[in-house]
This record gives sequence, structure tokens and C-alpha cells, in this order.
Amino acid sequence: MIFKDYYKILNLDTNKVNINEIKNAYREQAKKYHPDVNVGNRNCEERFKDINEAYKILSEASTKKKYDRIWNRNVGSKKATYQNIPKGDFFTIFFGNVSEEKGVKKDVKAPAKGENVETELKLRLEEAFRGVTKSISLRTVEGSMKTLKVDVPAGIRNNEKIRLMGQGKPGTNGGKNGDLLIKIKIKNDDEFSLEGYNIRKLLYLSPWEAALGTKIKINGINEDISVYIPAGICSGEIISIENKGYKDGKGGRGNLVLEARILIPKEYSAKEKELFTELKKISKFNPRKVDINFENS
Repeated sequence: MIFKDYYKILNLDTNKVNINEIKNAYREQAKKYHPDVNVGNRNCEERFKDINEAYKILSEASTKKKYDRIWNRNVGSKKATYQNIPKGDFFTIFFGNVSEEKGVKKDVKAPAKGENVETELKLRLEEAFRGVTKSISLRTVEGSMKTLKVDVPAGIRNNEKIRLMGQGKPGTNGGKNGDLLIKIKIKNDDEFSLEGYNIRKLLYLSPWEAALGTKIKINGINEDISVYIPAGICSGEIISIENKGYKDGKGGRGNLVLEARILIPKEYSAKEKELFTELKKISKFNPRKVDINFENS
């Protein structure tokens, strides 16, 4: 059996502390190691469990008194070292099946946290960029439906998870409920697609815009953007606009990547047909003899 120094876990130097001091120490450590501010950090998750375990023991006068006898022996003789391990034999001394002093079996079972539940939430790219509040409905273990509000922060990454504490499966023997983990899935659409921190968009041009060059206004993910089109641009060529893409989580943004697509009208006016016919007569351009190299694509 490995001794756990619950006072050290709560950053307390002595056991001569009252319940208010224990509560304050617990709040400070729980806030520091809470899973919501240390997403994906397994060590912090285990430390958070030990912090809750320590508080459960030290916040009750009877279990604190029993623990202090062990603490005085170990710490007094300088044998105690903090071990970041799961709940085990040491915790059951106070809440489990075996008495610390005489080994008398008890009917009291250790509290166990409920299982976490995972689900997915699909978002449009604009919603993920701006942030949004969504409602999700889940079926409880009793078979009923419950609806929860999910606040999605602006710039959340694809496959990133949001944790809702206590919204998982119920705990047993007085243990806390598990958590709800919501994996974000960002959907591409006909206008925008996400590529890392860049946002890709097709840029549709008329033949004369592509041939002569122009300045046009397009819809960005969160604003209208003026774009200069160089003369002679071809379908498939790329125009990249810096800092107009997706949020990078560091205060910056990726690029807006525009891929040119030249569209030919399906129908012409008589004048347009006349002009195209005249252009055909006078132009020496032969696209089948052009060495095409999209250096920026």
C-alpha cells in the first residue's frame, strides 16, 4: 500500500488547518488542474482525481482524524512521498471495505465516478469561425431525453472536444457523474472548405475579366474583400490573401486561398455572339499549343 500525502496534494504544509483552509486550498488546486483548462493532459486529469480524493478525506472530521494518525507517522518520520496514482488500497482505508486499524470488513463501498459519454456536434465553417451556441439532445440511462446548451468558442478546431462536467453517466455510491465530451466536426460547404488554417474558395470569373484583369469584391468568411484579378489569369490558378483565413488560436489567421474558375455563358445576345465571332477571326491564340504551368496552384 502506497501512502498519499493529501496535505501536500492540496499544497498544505501542515495538518494543523481548519475546514475553511482546506476548502480554500481545494478550490485553488482544483481550479489549477481542472480538466477543462488542461484538455488532453492525462497527468492533470489524474492529479485532479487525487485533489478530489484528498478533499473528501480531509473535509470530514472522522476521516481526517483517522488520516492524521497515518500522516503524523509517515511525515514525521519523513517517509512520505507524493504518488500520482489512481484510487486504490489507501483510499479504501477510509471509504472502502477494509478498516485501517483492525481489518474489519464493512459494507460501505468506495464512491465511483460515472463513465464519460462522447458525442459529436457538426458545425458549418462560419459557425465554427464566429462561435455559436447549440442545443443537443441526448437519451439518459432511464430512456428519457435531455437537452443541453453547448457554447462553442470562436475558432474551435476540427475534432477538438468540449467537456461538459457532470453530464455523463451517474456515479455510484455517492460518486460524481461522468462528463460529456463533445467532438466538433466542421463541415465544408459549396462556398468554403477548411485546409489547416487556410480557407479555400472558388473564384468564378467571366472570360473578359480573366483576359483583361479587374478588381472585384467577394464574400470572405466574415467580411467582404476586394480582390485584384491580374490580366490573363487561367482556371486553376491561385490567388492567396494573407490573414483572411481561419483563426490559428494565437491571435492570427491563415490565408484565404482563391482558385480561379472561368465560366463561359450558356446564352449570348446577338451583339455578344458578333464580338466573339470577330475575336475568333482576329485572334492568333491557340490554347492547345500553350505550355500551362500553374506555379501558384
